[in-house]
Order: sequence, then structure tokens, then C-alpha cells
Amino acid sequence: MQFKHLSQSQLARKIVIWALSILLLFFGFFSNTWRVAEQNWFEKHQKDTEAHIMGRMVKSRQDGIFSAGGLNGWGTAKSTDAEWIPSTALGPQYTAYLYELSFEKFSTYNSQPGGQGMIFSLLDRLIPFSQQTKLRLFYVLTALLSAIALAFIIGWFYEAFGGWVAIFVITSAVLSQWLTVFGKNLWWSSWAFYLPMIVVMYFLKHYRETLDRQLIRFGIVIFIAVSIKCFINGFEYITTTLVMMLVPFIYYVILDKWSRHQFVKWTLAAGLGSGIAIFLSLIMLCFQIGAAKDGFMDGVEHVIWSFGKRTYGEAEDFPPVYAASLNAGTLSVVMTYMNGIFFDFNNYLSVTNEFVSNFLLKIRYYYLIVLFIAMSALLLWRSHAERRHHYIALICATWFSILAPLSWFVIFKSHSYIHTHMSFLLWQMPFTLFGFAVFGSAVIAWTKRPKIELKQG
Repeated sequence: MQFKHLSQSQLARKIVIWALSILLLFFGFFSNTWRVAEQNWFEKHQKDTEAHIMGRMVKSRQDGIFSAGGLNGWGTAKSTDAEWIPSTALGPQYTAYLYELSFEKFSTYNSQPGGQGMIFSLLDRLIPFSQQTKLRLFYVLTALLSAIALAFIIGWFYEAFGGWVAIFVITSAVLSQWLTVFGKNLWWSSWAFYLPMIVVMYFLKHYRETLDRQLIRFGIVIFIAVSIKCFINGFEYITTTLVMMLVPFIYYVILDKWSRHQFVKWTLAAGLGSGIAIFLSLIMLCFQIGAAKDGFMDGVEHVIWSFGKRTYGEAEDFPPVYAASLNAGTLSVVMTYMNGIFFDFNNYLSVTNEFVSNFLLKIRYYYLIVLFIAMSALLLWRSHAERRHHYIALICATWFSILAPLSWFVIFKSHSYIHTHMSFLLWQMPFTLFGFAVFGSAVIAWTKRPKIELKQG
């Protein structure tokens, strides 16, 4: 946050927006306080995947943080330990962590470096509390980081378009059931997905007056941000992350009327920085898998195999369980995700009419797409000439942002076909956030057309 050259009232409003964003999002992520997700779903969502972090912390406590290549995974507790320990509701990995059991066997998850597991393992070693208390603190930390990440995005909208637009974006984030159920999950550490975009947002905003001298620095900060993302949660939703990173880039290209040469030059810098980060992360992963198995080439083979099963590999080259996903049609996969539910009023209302319950009270993503199209048109129609260019930049960035989720649904079609219990999250990266900014801007333009004070962003 930058507080230079702000009056007391401006500073107060900025602090209120940040505090409101963090508090509302944190309590939603940590405890589902606003009940936007069904409570049982919230409590159990992706706990099987998060169990890999529990397994990693047990393995780290037993054999060191970098044992088994530092990879996350699941372990099998020693039978002599497990006999007298009651099982926990969340499964054996949580039981092993909470009761400080040891593993006889540990099976690694080889598709990401597992940085989040290493960090939580280090914190587990350093914090002098009970296992139950430490686990709760880990959830607090993750939910807080996720809330802060989104607060940075909301703060950018506030500085660019004012308080009311920021309120619309806050509301969209708070009401998203998918952001809520992922917000404190230790495995996903969802804040890391947004880090590259946040870096680009604030870098271009801060250096837009001296941009020509910042090209190398831009490539370096993108390299660092993408490297952190890959280390924390691997290559999960990597195409979405990279396209999302470019959304504010598109906004400033339009807003500041970059030349074609400048656009190409900075695009290449972004591509080079992120490409090197991903390449080095893959090399590191191959070494990690090699340490856990029989050598570096085992890692290379796993990466190739894993990419094939998630995209468009030949069904006969993979186990039968992957056949349906590999043979699925791309359009049908995309339509499945367009029909997903962003927000469900049924969590607050009891309606017996099936049509009302399923189609009116469940706000689906294709409803939002239609809404954002209408609001984009309204904003162009009603916006004042002096503000039109800012709104054109916002609208262009918004409709570019829809490529972020679509990139994963299309390129990683097989993964998307299988993982309909989680990949709806991608609509919030960052399409719905920008879409609600357009919605808010259109409402303001409609209601306060004669005088709108638009901040230069």
C-alpha cells in the first residue's frame, strides 16, 4: 500500500477498504462465517488432498524436511503405534500428525515440488505448541494470506476506479463459494495463484511513468513471482495463473496506448521471465523425484506422463481409469464449467419449487457471463467521454481474463473433465473479480453519470 501524498480522508478510506477486505474474506475463508458454502462441504472439501501436507509434516518430523526429495505424500503408520490411537474424522494422515505417529512407508506425490509442505514442516518444527494448536495456526495463516492477496487486488481496483467499484469486487469475492472452500486449504495455498498478477498490477502502476527503463526489472520480478507460485503449489492451474498475470498488463497496454513495439518487447519479457521460472521448477521437480526414486530420468518420465494424462494423450497409453477423460469432448467440458454455481441462495432460503431452487436461486457462471456482457455494453453507452478510455481498458482486460479459466479447461481438458469438484475455482482467476468491477462501474455510470470522480489508476 502506498500512503504518500494522501489526505487524511483519503488515507482513512483506503485503510477502511483494506481492513474491510481482509476481515470479510478472512472470516469467510477460515470459518465460512457468511455461510456462502454448505457447511459440510466447507469442512471436508479437498481434505483428501490436504492430507498430503499432513503426511509431509509427519515424514519431515521423522526423517527431515528434505527426506523423500521434500515431496508431499501419504504415509502408513507403524502398526504398533496405530493400534492404540483412535482414528480422526479426517483420516489416517491427520491422525498420524495430530498424535505424532511414525511412518513405516511413505508414498510421494510427484506432480509438484511441495514447497507448501516444506514450509509447514519448518513451522511445525519451530512453533512450540500442541499439534492441534499448530494445525489451527496453519489454517489461520493460510486463510489470512489468501485474504491479503485478494485485498491487494481489491486495493488496485479502489485506486483505479474508486470505493464503490471496490465494494462490488469485495462482494464478489466474499460471495464466491469456491474461493471460500479453498481459502484455508493448506495444499492449495490459493494466495500463490494470485501472486504473479498482483506483482504485475503494482509494478506497472508504480513504474508506468518510467516504463521504458524497467524492462529487465519487469522480467526479473515475474521470474521471482512465478517461481514462488511453482514452489508453493506447483504447476496446478499454471496456464490460468500465467494468463491471469497478463490481465493487468492488457489493462495498461490499452489505457496508456502502448506502441506495438513496446507491447511485443514487454510481452517477450513476461514470457521469458515466466518461462525460465517454470523450466527451472520442472528441473528441480525432476531432481526431487529422482531423489525419491532411482534418478533424474524418473522425474522426466513422470513429468511427460503426467502432462499427457491431463491433456490430450492417447487413451491406450494410460490406465483405463483415464479413458473417459482423454476421450471427452472439449466443448462439453467447457459447458460443464459454464453451468457451475457461483453462489447459491438455497443456503439461506428454503424453497420447495424445483425450478426456482435449481435455476433462479443458484447463480451460475453463464448467468454472470451474460450479465457482464450486458454491463460492458451499458458501461460503454453511459460512460462519460472523459472516462471512456479507462472503462474501455477495464472491459478489454475483463474479456481477456476469461481466457484464464478457459485456457485450463481447454488445454488441460482431461484434468478438467475429472476434477469438477474443484476446477470451478478458476472462474475467480480473475474473471469474476474483473466482471464485477465492470458491473460496479456500469451501475455507477448509470446512477451518477454527470459527475463521477475517477481516480487515475
